[in-house]
Amino acid sequence: MTTFVDRVELHVAAGSGGHGCASVHREKFKPLGGPDGGNGGRGGDVILVVDQSVTTLLDYHHSPHRKATSGKPGEGGNRSGKDGQDLILPVPNGTVVLDRAGNVLADLVGHGTAYVAAQGGRGGLGNAALASARRKAPGFALLGVPGDLQDIVLELKTVADVALVGYPSAGKSSLISVLSAAKPKIADYPFTTLVPNLGVVTAGATVYTIADVPGLIPGASQGKGLGLEFLRHVERCSVLVHVLDTATLESERDPVSDLDIIEEELKQYGGLDNRPRIAVLNKIDVPDGKDLAEMVRPDLEERGYRVFEVSAVAHTGLKELSYALADLVAKARAAKPKEEATRIVIRPKAVDDAGFTVVREQDGLFRVRGEKPERWVRQTDFSNDEAVGYLADRLNRLGVEEELMKAGARTGDGVAIGPEENAVVFDWEPTVMAGAEMLGRRGEDHRFEAPRPAAQRRRDRQAEHDEADREYDDFEPF
Repeated sequence: MTTFVDRVELHVAAGSGGHGCASVHREKFKPLGGPDGGNGGRGGDVILVVDQSVTTLLDYHHSPHRKATSGKPGEGGNRSGKDGQDLILPVPNGTVVLDRAGNVLADLVGHGTAYVAAQGGRGGLGNAALASARRKAPGFALLGVPGDLQDIVLELKTVADVALVGYPSAGKSSLISVLSAAKPKIADYPFTTLVPNLGVVTAGATVYTIADVPGLIPGASQGKGLGLEFLRHVERCSVLVHVLDTATLESERDPVSDLDIIEEELKQYGGLDNRPRIAVLNKIDVPDGKDLAEMVRPDLEERGYRVFEVSAVAHTGLKELSYALADLVAKARAAKPKEEATRIVIRPKAVDDAGFTVVREQDGLFRVRGEKPERWVRQTDFSNDEAVGYLADRLNRLGVEEELMKAGARTGDGVAIGPEENAVVFDWEPTVMAGAEMLGRRGEDHRFEAPRPAAQRRRDRQAEHDEADREYDDFEPF
């Protein structure tokens, strides 16, 4: 059974915003007490967070579909809906987030680092929030915005200082087991190591991590064997260690040719040319291994490699190797630029940026694209004439109607708002009242302006008394 997964495709869905509520306050002797519909709740986000206790992407391999909760709809009595709960997905340190095209969206390194993979939709406004001096009793509310749907790829790149690379059964797992407290599975057959093993090594004042990368073979960079699956784990390492087998049982292999083949695979993978390298001649406890190590050492040193002869079984040469690696790691850390606090960059929009575009397509259709128009369309209940009129007013105030005129649109031309796969298409009618004329101007309710009968009767009686008083004051006795 698979226990280690370092690459998965994840389908995440954020929660949708709750719908706003269209409600009118009612009580005895006050049948029209004003709008009191609450706002809908915000949809939950899907957030990836680095967790040091997580070391594999196995959970997402078995359950690749994740969804946050949606916001609750608003209710009467000015009660807003409950916000959806954010979905927190823990990922290992060193996880890279990519889209399906392979573009890097985020590189998550460091405990607590977070990335919002899918943004929750905002809740719709209730009619209480839509009320104004002119629109005293809106008979509609805004719908909640659907949450984002994203298909992303998660790749784990091990965060280590030193990477042990080499042929299968070269002794990498044995070496990491004696250099650190790690206890990897060790056996004398190809591909014993099926997952990268991490160990922590202390050498003097330097503490560093060392990774045992599963065995590479010729053609690994093209997908042969296990190498391609784990070459990505070498990318973050500061130092590369070639573990060379001096006691191999295969007659056609020797340490120098093994090193050349592994170097060619690293070159084909790319991006590793500037990493310092060390050659480790392992298994010198075997008599033939010791003789072979002495034969190839001059050749390796002539190529510029710093060579160490070690034995993981006899614990020979390990202290010198450990301190040499610590020195290289310390130099690599000192050469890195100091980490600076994240700078918040504010980029205000240009004064003449309308926030939308109008493009005439080949079939004569006018397409409107922009964050605000597209969101407003998604929030509109098209079964409500008053809501449609409110949308038309918003688009007109934004300048969409003016831009359509500039683009050559005429009455009856087709206009689409949104992308091709999810657009609202309608025939353009400039300054249309959208069927809400019975309420006067769009979104206004003249019932609040009409006098109530009892109040009118009181005003009439008061007017009669005022007229009688004036007649009495004007009366002159004989």
